[in-house]
Amino acid sequence: MIITDTHTHLYSKDFDEDRGEMIHRAIEEGVSRFFIPAIDSEHTEAMLQLEKEYPNNMFLMMGLHPTHVKDNYKAELKHVEDMLAKRHFYAVGEIGIDLYWDKSTLGIQQEAFKHQIKLAKQYKLPIVIHCRDAFNEIFEVLETEKSDDLFGIFHCFTGTLEQAHQAISYNMKLGIGGVATFKNGKIDTFLNEIDLKHVVLETDAPYLAPAPYRGKRNESAYVIKVLEKLVYIYGVSLEEIAAITTQNSKDVFKI
Repeated sequence: MIITDTHTHLYSKDFDEDRGEMIHRAIEEGVSRFFIPAIDSEHTEAMLQLEKEYPNNMFLMMGLHPTHVKDNYKAELKHVEDMLAKRHFYAVGEIGIDLYWDKSTLGIQQEAFKHQIKLAKQYKLPIVIHCRDAFNEIFEVLETEKSDDLFGIFHCFTGTLEQAHQAISYNMKLGIGGVATFKNGKIDTFLNEIDLKHVVLETDAPYLAPAPYRGKRNESAYVIKVLEKLVYIYGVSLEEIAAITTQNSKDVFKI
């Protein structure tokens, strides 16, 4: 059984004390495919090192995270451009809009989001979307960029059933993680109305640990708790959900 974690920040400083052991725990659980989102240029070297140490398991993305769209965003976007020109990445991400921390940067966040979508289309890559308190703003950009070569994953999906269908209409899979296990997560109340062909698994480690680890450091091995929740929601076997969601990840990332 192959399980895929489509979104995990394994280079995070939160794992500096036990990164190797943590990755080994995940692999023992059957999690052998880890997709690594970018944040900004300061994290690039750590991502490359991770890939060097685990060349058969780590698949890197490149992008500028919306909360890191600051005054120097044009230099950061140039870094993204340079890296995409230099070598292969499996997605442009994570990119998007985050209005939870700072609404004043909306304009440059939109600009950075659109620019990176165009880069993804140029390189025929999927996008991986970060959205926080910004569904309308995200959908507004996606509507302007809607085309056959726009596709990817709506990471950490926490919206409504209607928003889920809208995301899917833009060729997005829904990244389902720890929130599906929360008592107040809400998405578990309608997820069974979404065909499994639209779903991929993720942890967003070290963030958003699933129950019963909520509030603690998340790690990729805990994706099994998300998998178990989907078994309950969809009423199908663990192996079937692992197989379908891994195939969905292959359809997106082409590996």
